[in-house]
Amino acid sequence: MRKFLLGLAVLAVVAAACAPEEDDPPPADDGATATEPAPVDAASCATDAGTISDGVVTVGTGNPAFPPWWEGGTTDENADWEFNDPYLLEGFEGATVGAVAEQLGFGPDAIEFVPVPFNKSFAPGPKDFDFVLQQISYSDKRAEAVDFSESYYDVNQALVSVKGSEIEGATTLAELQSAELGAPLGTTSFDYIEQNIQPTEEPAVYNDLNGAVQALKNGQVDGIVVDLPTAFFVTAVQIPKGVIVGQFPTVGAQEYFALALEKDSALTECLDLALQRLKDDGTLPAIQQEWLADNASAPVIEG
Repeated sequence: MRKFLLGLAVLAVVAAACAPEEDDPPPADDGATATEPAPVDAASCATDAGTISDGVVTVGTGNPAFPPWWEGGTTDENADWEFNDPYLLEGFEGATVGAVAEQLGFGPDAIEFVPVPFNKSFAPGPKDFDFVLQQISYSDKRAEAVDFSESYYDVNQALVSVKGSEIEGATTLAELQSAELGAPLGTTSFDYIEQNIQPTEEPAVYNDLNGAVQALKNGQVDGIVVDLPTAFFVTAVQIPKGVIVGQFPTVGAQEYFALALEKDSALTECLDLALQRLKDDGTLPAIQQEWLADNASAPVIEG
């Protein structure tokens, strides 16, 4: 009998060892569910992400503040700003700043402006602004040093010359091969000359737009390359005999202007959301229509 019971015990152990293992039972449903990280709320970004000055958003841009990006003229209150006072929040970029700031929870009285030289906009290192805009085109190289927002304006480059010049009626890149062309330093306009137009003459480079415009007025170059809205300003205001030869087709990815921020800024995601909302609700297209509608058409210079 003892041997019989012992045999049964052995068989039970073997059977248990050979039986398939069951999965652990699922945990009891207590009504709790896993939560995704909360989406960024643009209205609370100023509180959550912080700005360099409490209660204020600090915006960098160029001085002079050129039309059509800034409008409204100068004021005695902010006399240091040339051409236009950015605090008026007029012009395409002025109105864009006002709309973005509102999305972040800042009213017009809570916006401070600081002048920023163009090349310092995307230089590495700490910044004395929360974000900067002054027709800064996104590029992978620039993005190594700073953060960029998504696009607030898709842009084409254009060629400005003067009436009676040899390139005034040019319609193809081939007709520009022997031309003397120039553009401001560090701009995608200069890159476009070198990489896409590829003239036989070495392109001239200038510290800023004023230098390029003066060179064209003095007859030192046949034409200068700038973004299309700036081309309309140059020919309407700065060079009375200026003409827009045409705009250039996009080569590769669409060029666009973006807000630039300090690298890994906590505000970058907030600005992206603010811009997306302004596009979705029609605000940004309306701003573009108001300030840049007259700059939409120019003949295309074919490749």
